[in-house]
Amino acid sequence: MMFFDMERIHLVRRIRDVYPVTNDVHLQFGNCRIQILSNSDSVISELEQYFSAFVSQPAAADRIISVHQADDVSVNLPFTVRQPDPGKTKIKEEYVDIPGGRIVRKRLTGMVFVFGGNDHVVVGPCLKNLNQVVNFINNRYIEWQICRGGILGHAAGVRLYNKGLALAGFSGMGKSTLALHLVGQGADFVSNDRLILEKTESGVWMHGVGKLPRVNPGTILNNPGLQGLLPLEDYERFASLSKEDLWNLEHKYDVPIDRFFGANRFKLRTPLDALIVLNWKHNDQPAQMRPVNIETRRDLLPAFMKSTGLFFLPEHSDEQPDLSECAYIRLLKLSQVFEICGGVDFKAAAKACIQWAQIQMPSC
Repeated sequence: MMFFDMERIHLVRRIRDVYPVTNDVHLQFGNCRIQILSNSDSVISELEQYFSAFVSQPAAADRIISVHQADDVSVNLPFTVRQPDPGKTKIKEEYVDIPGGRIVRKRLTGMVFVFGGNDHVVVGPCLKNLNQVVNFINNRYIEWQICRGGILGHAAGVRLYNKGLALAGFSGMGKSTLALHLVGQGADFVSNDRLILEKTESGVWMHGVGKLPRVNPGTILNNPGLQGLLPLEDYERFASLSKEDLWNLEHKYDVPIDRFFGANRFKLRTPLDALIVLNWKHNDQPAQMRPVNIETRRDLLPAFMKSTGLFFLPEHSDEQPDLSECAYIRLLKLSQVFEICGGVDFKAAAKACIQWAQIQMPSC
């Protein structure tokens, strides 16, 4: 049982005194170095396996995160409930700001996150909720990038024939599924669900996040490159379902990129050459990819725009990003934007993306 009623720096020290760390692992996401410490060797082992593409040699860290395995954590503070996203009713998180930082508690799991500056803590039943630990680590990297002038996008990303494609879409459109279809045909994987865009002298670059793609059984059944991800008993059970039932399943599987597609296929940084917005429906119409002017098609912007959320807490006010439509348009105008409409057809969409990327290749 723990009661938190102090400044972040003292709270972090107290948690580490109660649950002393015994092991660590170093990660490198682009130019950002993160040191993960834990009181549990099992936690470190799980994180090393998950972030295998980004494990690095020890070095001075930009962010330090200690992950403390604990069965029961009680927080005696006046939390504010974070209201659910539009269309949802379940309350999942509550938070409170303290001197020097913020505490977020996950209601369903009891996980507690303390963050601010470059020193952060996770405490709770971490082994049972490793996905939340992974998300917190990635959020620290996202914050680091945004505080350096980036802007957050809701999209998957791939690098195809040296062209960077961001793949966005309204809820449930299948951006991760399309990304994996392209990776199966030679593209490098850049990101699953979040991209940070950065304007440089050479154009707009996109930075991926070290999060493995999470796909539903329908994606696995229809992608030969993912055979073996489903246990045999699950394969037989899901294979009997209709296409519509498969589409609506909430069950998800992580896809280890290196295991299924080869080593060194997870790249975190590439120029942004095109944004592809999935805006299709379940019908018999052919899928079509067509160029759009994002200034006149602002209805497509919500598919890509993404708020920084509860886990973004910059140290300085001048690090708050501009999240206006105009800010996104200014960046996206520097690349090409396409809409894929008509009926859902991942093979046709992948073919259209490949043909576009091939056309962009310089001639000999």
